[in-house]
Amino acid sequence: MTELWNWRIDQVRPVEVYPALAEAIGRVVMPLAVADPARLPTYAVICDVWQAPGEFATIVDCYGVPDGLPELPSVAALARLLDRNCLLRDDTLDDTRHLLVAPDGSIRPVHFDVRETDDGEVLSERRLCTEADSRCRGWSRCHRSRWTPDSVNPALAAA
Repeated sequence: MTELWNWRIDQVRPVEVYPALAEAIGRVVMPLAVADPARLPTYAVICDVWQAPGEFATIVDCYGVPDGLPELPSVAALARLLDRNCLLRDDTLDDTRHLLVAPDGSIRPVHFDVRETDDGEVLSERRLCTEADSRCRGWSRCHRSRWTPDSVNPALAAA
């Protein structure tokens, strides 16, 4: 069984993502546009990277990620190599809530305003997930997550 990863990166050109991702995960990374399933190297990861509007506009989809390759340390390594913040979905199923992975390896929950467009989801108005925000207190979905409001965790310990 293989996994699918979906991340967003802050202000980076797609062409910079492929070599950094290959280094971060220690695997061959093949762009989706040129990947030939009959000629894929063993343990290759197929990756699609494109630009969208809004914040964190570089979108990365990784297909065929081998089981056992940990996502959080991989995205933390990518953030460090690119020196850019990365985003991934959290575990609440709240489309406004994401995990922000900083180049220093820290992970914290954040929220965005999300708007659907013909070009996909547009994120804007980033804000921390914090008890100071009434939308994150009490019985909110934020407290059902392993990433509680105001938490900051190291990526390697979170895996």
